[in-house]
Amino acid sequence: QVQLVESGGGLVQAGGSLNVSCAASGRTFSNYAMAWFRQAPGKERDFVTAISGQGYTYYTDSVKGRFTISRDNAKNTVYLQMNSLKPEDTAVYYCAARTTRIPGITRGDYDYWGQGTQVTVSS
Repeated sequence: QVQLVESGGGLVQAGGSLNVSCAASGRTFSNYAMAWFRQAPGKERDFVTAISGQGYTYYTDSVKGRFTISRDNAKNTVYLQMNSLKPEDTAVYYCAARTTRIPGITRGDYDYWGQGTQVTVSS
């Protein structure tokens, strides 16, 4: 069983930055692919970015060049640095873990989920 706890969400003005993090339990964190999804009110939970166990990264087109995913395997933590935030980035951001090193881009690819953290971008 893997537990994921997100932190760092909040309210920011358009153009600003936020860093959210996700701490994972377990002793084999480096073997997990990790991802961030987001869900805006009334919408589906969508893929944002993922990082493989080896550190390869993947991004959805709308966040390329603005968001950066990273991981610290010694701390069992994955981070999401969000820059140049837009009102359309407003959503609950969820951390997800897959018990393989290779990430996926759909919800069904992931085995464990955090409780989510709210990110609100004001215009």
